[in-house]
Amino acid sequence: MSCILKHALHWNATAIIVTHNHPSGYLVLSQNDKRVRRKLSAAVDSLDINLLDHLIVARSGYFSFSDQGLL
Repeated sequence: MSCILKHALHWNATAIIVTHNHPSGYLVLSQNDKRVRRKLSAAVDSLDINLLDHLIVARSGYFSFSDQGLL
């Protein structure tokens, strides 16, 4: 997560979209996915950066935290 924040600050980002993959192919959210999203949201909020979406990509499609109202 620190790498994401470092790059966002370096480029003076006002908003970011984060994505990661689930090589298993399943789009079921893990507790870790939820925990990372909460920590990332808190971190970018403290830096006045808007988290537009957090996407999970798998063979079967994608999951958007924004589309599901989870941001």
